[in-house]
Amino acid sequence: MNTHHGSHLSLRAPLSAAPFMVAALMCLAGLVATYGFFVKSTTGQYIDESALVEAAVARRIIGVPTSQILDYLPVTSVVIAAVVVLFVTLARRRWKAAGIALVAMGAANLSTQLIKVWLPNRPDVGVTTLALNSLPSGHSTLAASAAAAVFLVVSPRWRPAAAFVGGSYAIIAGVSTLINQWHRPADVLAAFFVVSVWTLAAAVLVLRSGTKWNVWLGSGQHWASSLWWSAAAGALALLAALATGLILHSVVPDPAASTTSFFLAGVGQIVCVGYGLALAATLFLTFQVRRRPSR
Repeated sequence: MNTHHGSHLSLRAPLSAAPFMVAALMCLAGLVATYGFFVKSTTGQYIDESALVEAAVARRIIGVPTSQILDYLPVTSVVIAAVVVLFVTLARRRWKAAGIALVAMGAANLSTQLIKVWLPNRPDVGVTTLALNSLPSGHSTLAASAAAAVFLVVSPRWRPAAAFVGGSYAIIAGVSTLINQWHRPADVLAAFFVVSVWTLAAAVLVLRSGTKWNVWLGSGQHWASSLWWSAAAGALALLAALATGLILHSVVPDPAASTTSFFLAGVGQIVCVGYGLALAATLFLTFQVRRRPSR
């Protein structure tokens, strides 16, 4: 009996918090870099503000549908997260994981509101813009944190699909705030980084509190575990990054002549960071629990 128990422990080595903390610091650095470039530099402010101004073109075309999405977004986000988390909690009795995920969701949204208050007004660097600080986006934080809560409480075999679908939901919410000219692209990126920091902190606790069900059995065990989810997220992030780079390079000769280029580049930034973080979350959590425990 003792031999078997020892074998079991050897397959489930203690989870180290170090990789999660390093990743959280990287996301925090992403948040600082987003603020430093898009708010404090002339070039960054110009790119960000131009995307917001050019969003008026898209708003005239699809403004009504996106306005409706935004109107229902707060309630929808909370309801989706609550229903899924409650279902998983009751069905699988993951009380600790649910509590941790919901606390992380609340902490992310509180952090966003505090950052909005603490950060000074946008500095005058020669770009015509509203001085009021709007970073990070509250709507984007709410959508992304709801998706993250679901991602944390579902079992590893569901996480690849949950990351992609949840990431898509957060991206749609972020792009909608841009189209309706509520937020600049950088506000959305900042929101994604804030949520990522709290998700990584919560992930350590979730994995440690549920070692029996946090086990990755491979990508072929279930349709939700398929490598296609991660491949799709990676491909979309890469394509968005390339498209954004090409679009911004094309407007360098005459930025003032742009009508939708900066807007499209802004959408590309949101898609790239959104799917990039979704892919990273999937790889990070499946890698950490990849071993099958002994029976």
